[in-house]
Amino acid sequence: LWRLEYCARLLKTNHSRTAASNTSFPAVWMLLAQHSGRIPGLFVVVKKNTYFTMPETVEDKTNPELYLPHPGVRGMTLLNREAFKRTMVVPALKVKKEIVHHVLKSLKQSVLQRPGLKRVVEDPEDEDSRFVILDPHKVPEFSLGEAEQQVLKQLSVHPEVCRYQLELTYENFKSEEILRAVLPEGQEVTSGFSRVGHIAHLNLRDHQLPYRHLIGQVIMDKNPGITCVVNKTNIIDSTYRNFEMEVLAGENNLVTKVKENNISYELDFSKVYWNPRLSTEHGRIVELLRAGDVLFDVFAGVGPFAIPAAKRNCRVFANDLNPDSYSWLLHNCRLNKVDTKVRAFNMDGRDFLRGPVREELSKELPLLKEEYKTAFHIVMNLPALAVEFLDVFRHLLVGEPCSPAALPTVHCYGFSKHSDPARDIQERAEAALGTSLAGRCSTVLVRNVAPNKEMLCLSFQIPADVLYKRPCP
Repeated sequence: LWRLEYCARLLKTNHSRTAASNTSFPAVWMLLAQHSGRIPGLFVVVKKNTYFTMPETVEDKTNPELYLPHPGVRGMTLLNREAFKRTMVVPALKVKKEIVHHVLKSLKQSVLQRPGLKRVVEDPEDEDSRFVILDPHKVPEFSLGEAEQQVLKQLSVHPEVCRYQLELTYENFKSEEILRAVLPEGQEVTSGFSRVGHIAHLNLRDHQLPYRHLIGQVIMDKNPGITCVVNKTNIIDSTYRNFEMEVLAGENNLVTKVKENNISYELDFSKVYWNPRLSTEHGRIVELLRAGDVLFDVFAGVGPFAIPAAKRNCRVFANDLNPDSYSWLLHNCRLNKVDTKVRAFNMDGRDFLRGPVREELSKELPLLKEEYKTAFHIVMNLPALAVEFLDVFRHLLVGEPCSPAALPTVHCYGFSKHSDPARDIQERAEAALGTSLAGRCSTVLVRNVAPNKEMLCLSFQIPADVLYKRPCP
């Protein structure tokens, strides 16, 4: 008996893991034989009690048309919400309204759980009764199991399952279901997007472009708070790191407000760069800073590194070449009441490093004593080009090197399509600096940008022999 119970549990566990792969009879027999010893008749008993009555075996594949919009919407490019109406027959129980709550509680595994659809509906022919809608995936044969029938008998409910005509409308379908029904069969469906305040930002593929306005409207309908949907029309390759975009649906208002790590920012999404997927990375770098540290943000954007650093009582020098980014940076500093702690610049990155950064380091580093705890951080978040700016650090300062502990730490971002992206970005940085960083740097994978394209952050202290040029005797 112990062996029988153990094998039943084992079979149930392994079957629930592999239900989607359609576990075959020989595979189940081998699994059972492996753990049951030599009891030939055991499999028949376990198979009857676990394999066929497992709720996990009932999947959407039993009826692929369930919860799909009307097939006539295929190829639609202009959204017609009325065309999505369809009526499907679902299992239901007729129950006295006084005990509906008890039935729902007792049959919670079989009752319809789909968001947006009522589980209990009125009976038009009997005001004292209600229909409890059952999940057609859990009750595919319109009949309940023995256990459920026993529960209903205890509640004095007739266990007969009736057929109820359930009307589904556009509002009842999820965005992915709508788009899968509209786009040509077999083609990729886009239902994900980046949210920037009230704006949904899509990156549509070529085959999706004929449906772009419909896709935009669906995204706006199904996501409360979204009032504008845009699609990027070219890659970010301009000097100012912004990109052209097309408004697909909603209002043409691209000035928005976002909140990241409890700090608010305002920006014009069409003129500056903002990526909500970098929130964690912004927070990671800021957590490295302590009060009194100095941050040089070479490509600051609207301030996602600079403003949180200033909030931690760091001294911040923030720069961006894009005049719109510079303007919004100043605005956000005032918005967050850190404008007195941030010195903002509108310069080329090289000029910023050779000007304000060199001036500040030349002034501060010679004054530092061994016990002084100020740290200098230089953030270079321009992944497409930042590595190429590292050569600026060669002999940036003149004089005797400061204490090794006081050497500035650089956080340089880059893209890589290499099979070993960490080694790739390190080798490129070493070529720009003219020295080896082996054992003197760390690499963090920030995010996957595209298939076979990674964004990484390389952090290192600038070697003294790179940063300093010693004066001739």
